[in-house]
Amino acid sequence: MSADQRLNVVLCWHMHQPQYCDLISGNYELPWTYLHATKDYIDMAAHLEAVPSARAVVNFAPILLEQLSDYAGQVRGFLSENKPLRDPLLGALANPVLPSSKEKRMALVSACLRVNELRSINRFPSFQSLAEMAGWFRDHPTGMLYVGDQFVTDLLVWYHLAWMGETVRRNNDQIKQLIEKGHGFTLQERRQLLKLIGELLSSVIDRYRVLAERGQIELAMSPYAHPIIPLLLDLDSAREAMPDIEMPLLKRYPGGEERVCWHIHEGIDTFEQFFGQRPTGCWPSEGAISEATLAILERHGFNWAASGESVFRHSIAAPENSDLADTSHHQAFRIKDGKLACFFRDDGLSDLIGFTYSDWHAEDAVSNLIEHLENIAQGTKGHEHPVVSIILDGENAWEHFPENGYYFLNTLYKRLSNHPKMKMTTYSEYLESAPAKQSLNRLIGGSWVYGTFSTWIGNTDKNRGWDMLGDAKRAFDEAETNGNLGGEQLLAARHQLSICEGSDWFWWFGDYNPTDTVSDFEHLFRMHLSNLYNLLGREPPEYLSHTFTQGGGEPVGGGVMRRGQYTG
Repeated sequence: MSADQRLNVVLCWHMHQPQYCDLISGNYELPWTYLHATKDYIDMAAHLEAVPSARAVVNFAPILLEQLSDYAGQVRGFLSENKPLRDPLLGALANPVLPSSKEKRMALVSACLRVNELRSINRFPSFQSLAEMAGWFRDHPTGMLYVGDQFVTDLLVWYHLAWMGETVRRNNDQIKQLIEKGHGFTLQERRQLLKLIGELLSSVIDRYRVLAERGQIELAMSPYAHPIIPLLLDLDSAREAMPDIEMPLLKRYPGGEERVCWHIHEGIDTFEQFFGQRPTGCWPSEGAISEATLAILERHGFNWAASGESVFRHSIAAPENSDLADTSHHQAFRIKDGKLACFFRDDGLSDLIGFTYSDWHAEDAVSNLIEHLENIAQGTKGHEHPVVSIILDGENAWEHFPENGYYFLNTLYKRLSNHPKMKMTTYSEYLESAPAKQSLNRLIGGSWVYGTFSTWIGNTDKNRGWDMLGDAKRAFDEAETNGNLGGEQLLAARHQLSICEGSDWFWWFGDYNPTDTVSDFEHLFRMHLSNLYNLLGREPPEYLSHTFTQGGGEPVGGGVMRRGQYTG
């Protein structure tokens, strides 16, 4: 079979974390950036390095790149100059003296239980025993008065071992020795573990840069702080897919287009700083697109963007696209007379990886995926340059797999790259020989989740978040217009505003998410808004001192993942 007859397959991994750092104090409120780095970003690079014939697209949120660099610098500064670590969990691992108060020790113990119980705790008998004791202390906090430092130390070490990439666990002698030892870890061993964490953090960006330089991956980006672009441009774009959606009091986001351009410009500058090249592709934050969004991305020089399959389904159902009713989404599209190519995620295949295959044997899972791809190849036989887009987070699914997805990913890359009827490729490589020809006369705005914006707007608590953000933006505009901000102060406030505009805060608002996680992100949102008011020299509104969303649900995967299509 010739190359142009094979089914093109694009694996697109999206790497993204919001800003967990309090930009005024410099301290990190949550540790997820560095933990996902040592576990997932390292593993994802290693799996690609192990199969040079594999291809993929790797998309980074620029704000994640900055945090990775900051963490690497923190560890270097601590080890070389004894500068304080600005993450409490990382600091506890490295500092000789552990917290003495019952409350602080309990907070530390509770933090060390925030990992997948089945795959990461129960896998290691020593960690499982510690976790069982920690669970008892969480239910009987007064018992913490009688807990020795060694218990907390061992729990801290095991937590970081559990958040270590499987490729590191299998190849690093230091990690092997710590796992074999199991308990009684010393300060020297804790410092050695910190040194390794620092080395891993320092290597992440370079490893992906090298993979890109040798042509194995295409690097792409999302706008700087991961905002929902269509909603910043026009809140009413939410009505395109959901005409009856309940909207916030805020009618339009002030200066939305200007803010979108800022996020794109800042994102490109940050991307070029770390990777030494300009991106040609963009996974718009949350795969959220509209006609205006794609036009503005094209205006900024992007060649392609991608979104969810349900956006495509909603769009071809529009009367303007009546001639496309039977058209496959396994191809590149243009919107009206635009030149930018838009690809649509295969929700079924992507969700199989995200939600189903974690409980399967790796060989069976990959065989099932390939069978689906072979059926698509047969169904698109005779079509010109069919392409299947499998798009999902590069960090959140793997903790549910045995060994952090080690066997699944290794098998997936090997079998796909060697399959005679398939071609692993990247979007830019694909477009070199197959420019987008099919045109959509109308695009219905939406995201990768259900093809709507309901994950970020329309709920009472989400709408309240938009109203609070709108208040802060008007305060920013007023301070800027009145000339109340100096040069550096203006830059800091503009940067702080961008953090508040991120999508993650709205993702978590609402009663269907876990209470603890909702509390974390609701607190961060109010903190970031308060910091913005402080930078503007204004007293924060009273409402920022009050919790406004509670959570209480138990969604699949703890809420960090969603299926692309609504399943009821």
